[in-house]
Amino acid sequence: MERYDVSYYKLDISLENNSRAVGGVVRMQARAKQTLDSLAFELYPTFTIDSVVVNGRRSPGLRRAAGDVTAGLSSAVAGNTVFNALIYYRGIAPNSNTGGAAIGNALNTGRRAPWNVDVTWSLSEPFGAYEWWPCKQVLTDKADSSDVWVTTSNPNKVGSNGVLERVTPLPGNKSRHEWKSRHPIDYYLISVAVGPYVEYVNYANPAGGPRIPIVNYVYNAAALDSYKVEIDRTPGFIENYSSLVGLYPFADEKYGHSMAPLGGGMEHQTMTTQDGFDFTLTAHELFHQWFGDNVTCASWQDIWLNEGFASYGEYLSYQRFIPGNARPWMDQAHSSAMNNNGSVLVTDTTNTNRIFNSALSYKKGAAVVHMLRYLLNDDTKFFRALRTYQTIYRGSTARTSDLQRVFEAEAGRSLTYFFQQWYVGRGYPTFSVRWNQVGASLYLQTTETASFPSATPFFDTDLDYRVSYSNGTSQIVRLRQGQAVSSFSVPAAGTVSSIDLDPNQWVLNGVGTIVRDNTLVLANKALAQAAPLHVYPNPCHDFLQLPDLGLGRTAATAEVLDATGRVVLRQTMRAEQQQLDTRALASGLYQLRFTTATGEVLRGRFVRE
Repeated sequence: MERYDVSYYKLDISLENNSRAVGGVVRMQARAKQTLDSLAFELYPTFTIDSVVVNGRRSPGLRRAAGDVTAGLSSAVAGNTVFNALIYYRGIAPNSNTGGAAIGNALNTGRRAPWNVDVTWSLSEPFGAYEWWPCKQVLTDKADSSDVWVTTSNPNKVGSNGVLERVTPLPGNKSRHEWKSRHPIDYYLISVAVGPYVEYVNYANPAGGPRIPIVNYVYNAAALDSYKVEIDRTPGFIENYSSLVGLYPFADEKYGHSMAPLGGGMEHQTMTTQDGFDFTLTAHELFHQWFGDNVTCASWQDIWLNEGFASYGEYLSYQRFIPGNARPWMDQAHSSAMNNNGSVLVTDTTNTNRIFNSALSYKKGAAVVHMLRYLLNDDTKFFRALRTYQTIYRGSTARTSDLQRVFEAEAGRSLTYFFQQWYVGRGYPTFSVRWNQVGASLYLQTTETASFPSATPFFDTDLDYRVSYSNGTSQIVRLRQGQAVSSFSVPAAGTVSSIDLDPNQWVLNGVGTIVRDNTLVLANKALAQAAPLHVYPNPCHDFLQLPDLGLGRTAATAEVLDATGRVVLRQTMRAEQQQLDTRALASGLYQLRFTTATGEVLRGRFVRE
């Protein structure tokens, strides 16, 4: 299958709403990468293949091994030429997920009380498309466009991808429902849903975009009455997502839903299949249209690029429409993620249960997205990164390394450490804090413990500390946990009454003890007696000259903070370095903070002209 690239699929098949029987012809248009004397594709072994016709000539013979099919060609297809293949087939799709290749049955039929309407639907993710139609199941080979024509008995309707071009009446009380999409699509997102649906259409009006029809195929009038309030959230969701990460990718076609008793939802391109409607399910499956459909993970190793972002869409929707539910959602996501010390990276891409592990691919994936937002510390940059990712990889596939490069461009520095510890790494950190106040100085010492130290012994991260004062006020201080035990001195604006770590739940972490320790200042004499750091020239233009820091063979981390306390520059300094490059900074007043390997903190202030 690596010898050709698919450009177009057309399914012209027959289906009923109460049977897994399927048959017809699938047209594949593709470009040969090299001379072909045979055509390879996939189809479940119990299906009958009546014929394979390539460029108008019937294959002289087939070789089948499990789900792999190789059709010999009557005449070779030259390299770098476009060819057309017609595959005529029929059979009954396997039951009880006997193929082991999909989340459930790739093609299934059933009904759900109290609606009791028979429906047949597809759910091919991750490897199950071949259980109901002949195809090439390679993520990185998206078809440029597709047509899905389904013949069924009246009064059935058929939901599928793109735009319903026409419904053609046929003899025998049947009709052919002809769907067309002219957007790139991955094999597992091509879909069908067949049933005697009631159609309900509402519309989204995203800023700067066209009016988008949302075509909902609902079991019956009673189901529509039950779910209408939730269905009517969809336009707002589309408008919100479009404002955050770019216009809905398929705005020139449609969005929609087809109901089916599949036990959740499946983000079929332009027409999600759902078994019901509630806030988080609808928000999740819709955000997949950006993350999973428009940009698809290039390997199942990177499924978090689909599921982690779709899960974060739930959080974003709560933030916009029901803000009080956003924090509990993130609390639950963190709790779920911390119940599994595994890696977000999927190492066994043959294991469907691992690919779709809720704690890792969904909840921890969403936590990683949230921490990227915290890392940038600027929502303008964060959502610009997401829009850039959508633009660069639109209609294509991407790996985690691709997302990393986009975020590095916004951060202005390497983020390899972040992705190594949160994507490749395992587990999470727990932080315990000792603090003490002496006069106007607040001393903090934070100790990090990793939950899976044999895999990921340390997590390098910024942390927020909420400092509460006896007069009822509080402030947030952002400090970097750059080593297992980190010590800090910060000015106190009053009498400190308590310290809270990560109060806004940005970082995936366990919270250990937070205690006042009156001996802390004695245990950190160097910290308590640290002199101010004098730098020159001040104001500076390009380079800020530093005094001899006395680092010896150790290193210090230099951080530049703007007037809001946001870290805008971070650099590792060694003994031989006597200057800091400030050319990336805008003109203004900055704080300079050095943290040495021993935990000593030195501070200065400078102006860049």
